[in-house]
Amino acid sequence: MKKLGLVGGMGPESTMPYYHDIVYGVKERVGNDFFPNLTIESVNVFEVLRLCGEQKYDELTDYLMKAINNLVSSGADFVALSANTPHIVFHRLQERAAVPLVSIVEATRDEAIRLNKHRLGLLGTIFTMTGDFFRMPFENSGIEIVVPTREEMEFVNLKISSELENGIIKEKTLESFQKIIGRMQKENGIEAIILGCTELPLLLNDKVSPVPCLDTMKIHVETLISRIVE
Repeated sequence: MKKLGLVGGMGPESTMPYYHDIVYGVKERVGNDFFPNLTIESVNVFEVLRLCGEQKYDELTDYLMKAINNLVSSGADFVALSANTPHIVFHRLQERAAVPLVSIVEATRDEAIRLNKHRLGLLGTIFTMTGDFFRMPFENSGIEIVVPTREEMEFVNLKISSELENGIIKEKTLESFQKIIGRMQKENGIEAIILGCTELPLLLNDKVSPVPCLDTMKIHVETLISRIVE
């Protein structure tokens, strides 16, 4: 059994289901009265977002490396970031980390390939929707990524930072997101929507979305469970 080190706090609302679903997922796989040993290092999501907004990627890498090094010191065999946005410096972190990192972006890309998807919408923070770090692994595998209009992206980003990161769920926000996704389906022909922020499942799922959802957190969790029980 391998030990996972999880960089959490980005934000707390997603870190809690990460922990719950991983420990119970491993228990289900193992089939015994067993919970895995793992360590969570919680960081400040608002500091992460500030550094991204100011494009201070060297500082962001240093900030996250402190958390990763603490996890390695705790005995972690591998590490994961419990959010999409900090993957903007994923490759920098992997180059410096003493243990492997498991990418949420690559895990989602692999699931899209398995599902034979070719054109996907993407919702997330403004950094995720506009950055190459999320799009390129998909496009390099022949999958087109479609993002909302600039005005829609700014709205989505605002609702993530001001509501979802704080655990605030509003029906009006859901309705607005449904309209954005519906427009992307009609005008851009998206087959599914990537929930590219680990707080988005608080608001969206297959039952309420106009198109199927690729829940990056759920996909990442399943990948981490598999790595633990290898």
